[in-house]
Amino acid sequence: MYNLDEIKEFINLLEDSSLSVFEIQKEDGSKIRLEKAQPAQQIVNTIPVANGIASPAPVAPSAVESASSAPAPAAADSSKTIDAPIVGVFYAASAPGKAPYVSTGKKVKKGDVVCIIEAMKCMNEIQAEEDGEIVEVLVNDGELVEYGQPLFKIN
Repeated sequence: MYNLDEIKEFINLLEDSSLSVFEIQKEDGSKIRLEKAQPAQQIVNTIPVANGIASPAPVAPSAVESASSAPAPAAADSSKTIDAPIVGVFYAASAPGKAPYVSTGKKVKKGDVVCIIEAMKCMNEIQAEEDGEIVEVLVNDGELVEYGQPLFKIN
């Protein structure tokens, strides 16, 4: 179970980040999910009038979204990903100036540490869940990552 101080800390983390959703689960199964309220966006187009003064004309967001939300073509990719199990700051190495745990082309075995994610001042070692080769590192060192965000592509 989460105490009030932990919940307040989660709320502060969410408010101070660019994340829109924060979800975390303890080993005992207790889970908390927080979402930021998204402000309604109104897109304004200007329409010129006869006397040369522009007049704003609101455009419905749903009309803009439907025009820009064309499905992206699916790429045939056989690689899997190693995803972030928690929200936090991604670190590729154990300390600043040290070599990264993994890089493109490195072979990893199940249980090998691939990075660290810092959450609430705790350093969490993230391990490979299967054997494979790192095809691509998808995040930069020091970058804030979300729960479930792909960190590495692995074959």
